[in-house]
Amino acid sequence: MIAAQRVAAGFSVLAVAKVMSSMAGTSSSEPPGLCPSGTQRLQRLVAVPGYDPSRVNDLLLLRPADGQSRCGSDGEPAEDGSSNTHVVFFHGDIQNFQEEMSLQPEGAQWLSWSLEQVALTLGRRFPDRHVWVVRASRMYLHKFSCYHNFVESNLFGAPEHAPYSPDFGAFRHLRALLSHGMERAGLPDPLLPAGGADSIPSGFSLTLVGFSKGCVVLNQMVYELAGARADPQLSAFVERVSDMYWLDGGHPGGSETWVTDKRVLKELAASGVAIHAHVTPYEVCDPMRAWVGREHGRFVKTLEEFGTRLNQKLHFADKPASIENHFRVIREF
Repeated sequence: MIAAQRVAAGFSVLAVAKVMSSMAGTSSSEPPGLCPSGTQRLQRLVAVPGYDPSRVNDLLLLRPADGQSRCGSDGEPAEDGSSNTHVVFFHGDIQNFQEEMSLQPEGAQWLSWSLEQVALTLGRRFPDRHVWVVRASRMYLHKFSCYHNFVESNLFGAPEHAPYSPDFGAFRHLRALLSHGMERAGLPDPLLPAGGADSIPSGFSLTLVGFSKGCVVLNQMVYELAGARADPQLSAFVERVSDMYWLDGGHPGGSETWVTDKRVLKELAASGVAIHAHVTPYEVCDPMRAWVGREHGRFVKTLEEFGTRLNQKLHFADKPASIENHFRVIREF
């Protein structure tokens, strides 16, 4: 199975290379997951600054297909038909740009889950949205993703969560990152980097997706939520978050893989954001990390008690835990 996946990865990487350029080039040979007549564009934006100009992240932007061209997509159109709808994805360990993964023995076997491939996969899942993939600012040992621009973390990316701060935090960094990214990509009617409700463009909405280690960013946002909603400079931006997806969250720390604090989860429920929790046995059924499954259970149970709009599913429940199925949740959620 792994050998077959490596062969498939080789072909898919070649396909992505044909559509990938720093200036959003296109190709007549479409990669897997795109309609033959689609004109989706993939663009890399390097060293985009956030709220603090010294804190930068590389971004991938996949624009919606021109003319809303579709073929067999399971995604749903934006409710208001607006093109100013966005999905932001935070990746896990090992995942990187395809050329960097190909140079690392541990990364080469998972090229089908490179950041470029994930962007294309999400483009099928959310065909009417702009898809943003945020590359972790540091990859320790070319393997461990660290999101220290969003949440204080150690070398291996284990987070140290903190409440909202007006000077630093995940929401504030994301807003500035998207604003500068939209401006650099030349998108019409971009989000302004700061300001109240009048700085949010018409029709703007945001869906947040974290996978594996990337879920630490979503967790930090939950801890910040009460303070961010009370900040007049940030509240309008936070209110535009419609959905948050946790995909098989995990990190090397010994706790806080899932948020279990009832006080902050009550704030999350009150926000009206739709919550989606998709897991696999790789994370929640590992006897060596039993706390992950327990924390996931408390996360789900507490949100249900608070009447949250919650969708949750255990994928591949009848299959042995594997890193392959851990990655596959990105395609199956």
